[in-house]
Amino acid sequence: MNKTDAFDWLDESHGLGAGPKDRAYADCAGCPVRRTCLWAAAPAEAFQGLHPIVHVRRRVRRGESLFRSGDPFGALYTIRSGFFKTTLLYADGREQVGGFYMAGETLGLTGIGPQVHISTATALEDGEVCAVPFPALEQALLDSPLMQRRFHKVMAEEIVREQATMMLLGSFDAEGRVAAFLLNLACRYASLGYSAEEFHLRMTREELGSYLGLTLETVSRTFSKMHEAGLVAVNLKQVRILDVEGLRRVLSRERQSPERLPRLYLAARKAAKPSRGPLRSGAKAPPLPALGSAPLSLVC
Repeated sequence: MNKTDAFDWLDESHGLGAGPKDRAYADCAGCPVRRTCLWAAAPAEAFQGLHPIVHVRRRVRRGESLFRSGDPFGALYTIRSGFFKTTLLYADGREQVGGFYMAGETLGLTGIGPQVHISTATALEDGEVCAVPFPALEQALLDSPLMQRRFHKVMAEEIVREQATMMLLGSFDAEGRVAAFLLNLACRYASLGYSAEEFHLRMTREELGSYLGLTLETVSRTFSKMHEAGLVAVNLKQVRILDVEGLRRVLSRERQSPERLPRLYLAARKAAKPSRGPLRSGAKAPPLPALGSAPLSLVC
């Protein structure tokens, strides 16, 4: 696939609709998010052979959809700049936010299996992506075992992200969910060299609530509660984390609370440590073992 074919194939077959002013060949060597993107750790010679063929830069305006649910799958999109959300549409018309993505992260992975996109990716601010036609990517992975391992790592991280979201929604209350989200977002900003203590929320309270399984009112009330407790300072969409350890204690409290632990975890604990009869008078019950560190996709 040559340069012109890469543009035409993406434009005509996969709905990018990029005009001459909206597209350009990616410059991987000078990319500010190369350390965290799909091609992180790839050898220099791999970039020399790949970037004129498989990377097509595309500007995306705020509110514009990169791809929609049901669109044919044909490319992956690494975010060069900007902030995106993915959404699922229920049969009754309700929209569910599936995730938020920022620079260095990859969109479109869930379309590889079904060969259609199962969600819609929408820009929450003006940004730019690098589109990678999947047939060209498959050939590149065959040619470079190192890049193949990197790609498998990215796929595994997406699986962990999904599992972590399930844990978040199933185990934490509103305060725990918001605390986990803020800590995760801080960690992701830090990995890009930005402040981990103060940042701007690109999503609305309603969108955040949809992602966390909370109502708009609950999200607003939780932010107010955290503000009053001195954990965070909130001014509209501007958030400043005042007490990182305090937020982590919220998560620790949630993980240690028996009524909030997943049933399977409690069942496994009971099976692993059968009862030896009632405790002697004055003896203390053994503490619940911690679940361990929260998943990396939630907290670093």
